[in-house]
Amino acid sequence: MATILAHITVIAGCEERFEAIAEDLFRASHAHEQGLLRYEYWRGADPQTYYTLLSFTDFSAFIAHQTSEHHETASPLIGAVVADLRLEWVDPIQGASELPSTHAQDLGASLDKLTQVYAKRFQAEIAPWWLPLRREIS
Repeated sequence: MATILAHITVIAGCEERFEAIAEDLFRASHAHEQGLLRYEYWRGADPQTYYTLLSFTDFSAFIAHQTSEHHETASPLIGAVVADLRLEWVDPIQGASELPSTHAQDLGASLDKLTQVYAKRFQAEIAPWWLPLRREIS
């Protein structure tokens, strides 16, 4: 499973455009992505700040999201309105979240070029301090 919290700062005056892009991505992602568990956007307390929670059944489903036609179409639009973007891998607390733990996954070498680029750029980062605290719930 793969869960990410995106920290987003939008260029001043571009908030409405960003939210329209987010709505389009939300609809397309939920309509077309099999491995999607959560994909939600929120406004932050500070001006121009937003957050996105993305959660997928596995890393492969996250990379499929990143390389999807709707995401590739939206990427330059997002790039035009976003001042800063930081992705943070997060690990759900079992018993306090319905999502399963985040795990790294090797996608193998037989990937198309775009998928290889995204798989390398967005490798899952599992914080060592999470491991002794995990309780896998079945």
